[in-house]
Amino acid sequence: MFRGANAISLDTKGRVTIPTRYRQSLLDDCQGQLVCTIDSQQPCLLLYPLTEWEEIELKLSRLSSMNPHERRLQRLLLGYALEGNMDNSGRFLLSGPLRQHAHLDKQVMLVGQINRFEIWDAEIWQQQIHADIETEQQGGFELTERLQDFSL
Repeated sequence: MFRGANAISLDTKGRVTIPTRYRQSLLDDCQGQLVCTIDSQQPCLLLYPLTEWEEIELKLSRLSSMNPHERRLQRLLLGYALEGNMDNSGRFLLSGPLRQHAHLDKQVMLVGQINRFEIWDAEIWQQQIHADIETEQQGGFELTERLQDFSL
């Protein structure tokens, strides 16, 4: 289970280092095999353990290639998908197109989202968090049925 936001650096080769606290879990669950793709709604990347990604692929395979909206989602998520292994130092290489999509430079945020990580440019992450907090405080969000039942 991945949670929390971690400030990390992108090295000169375009690699991100997975925090130590997650490495053994990733090695146990998927032998360090990860898949990274774009978030089609936000300027960030989605990094999945291979086992979680296989479930996403199954869902994508069930979409219709005849429906333009479903085909577009398939094209984006699968077209950008990059499979790779975490190296012995816990690093994962991000391709140029992935880094370009998320505007990644030097400082990035690795944000745990239970079954995956989001990878954000640090500055864009801060802007997104401020916008999200402001929206929450102003009540400018849709209160879905699931949110009506959610409490802390």
